[in-house]
Amino acid sequence: MLATLKELVTDAKEKKHAIGAFNTPNLETLRGVIKAAEELNVPVIISHAELHEDLIPLDVMGPIMIQAARVAKVPVCVHLDHGTNFDVCLKAMHLGFTSVMYDASTKNFEDNIKETKEIVKVAHALGVSVEAELGYIFNSELGGGEGRGHLSAEDFNSLDDAYTNPDLAKIFVENTNVDALAIAFGTSHGVYLKKPELDLNRILDIKRKIDVPLVMHGASGLSEKEYRIAIENGITKINYFSYMSKAGGNAVVNFIKEADAKEETVFFHDLALIAEKAIKENAKNALMIFNMMKRVDV
Repeated sequence: MLATLKELVTDAKEKKHAIGAFNTPNLETLRGVIKAAEELNVPVIISHAELHEDLIPLDVMGPIMIQAARVAKVPVCVHLDHGTNFDVCLKAMHLGFTSVMYDASTKNFEDNIKETKEIVKVAHALGVSVEAELGYIFNSELGGGEGRGHLSAEDFNSLDDAYTNPDLAKIFVENTNVDALAIAFGTSHGVYLKKPELDLNRILDIKRKIDVPLVMHGASGLSEKEYRIAIENGITKINYFSYMSKAGGNAVVNFIKEADAKEETVFFHDLALIAEKAIKENAKNALMIFNMMKRVDV
């Protein structure tokens, strides 16, 4: 069933757990994520990242995502991830997406406020939720990222220059009326090359300043303890993709190796199903942690 981002993260905030948000750039990923959520009977967010347009266009994947959400047995938000211009956000809204993320985080603070505020006005008039971003979430040099560029901590004079400033977050939220705010505290998009240095207390500092649900991007690859502390400190939406996609890829590679050893024919339709199963299991493990269920390794 279709749900808005605001509905899901507000409920998660009250219950002190987090909603899993998964990019679904193909049918197998989409099916795997929704099956995982249905098996656990938890709500979920399926996302189309603007950066994944080269994998499949929004015009093609969007309607499939919306239909899958409508017939799902659990609440599903259909979300545009990292939309960087008005046109793509408006297209997602007109397609029927229930949420958009407008990402002007690479622009100066004033422009981020101004542009986000305009998107919020349009989106709220259509009953669509809006997420924005403040601060800089690093990008790994390895694939799987959602954002733009490949800046790392070394590209900043100090981490304070990259991480979300609590006082600015308060000003930003008060002036934009966003439904959720993605904050920066040390995570990275993509596959980690080294262990991230997280400022988990910064989440608490921001939470004390603002009341809107907080979002973690670049969440793949963290420990269960780090996930749980982040949620306890105030994170209510967690974006997770790279390691789930990696799990699907690894399953396919292993299947092909085994088939080659046995001199068996490999069919693409088998590969798609093998990837879907691995993606579902990885997403299910992540959802269990995000919903503060019994520990399962991701």
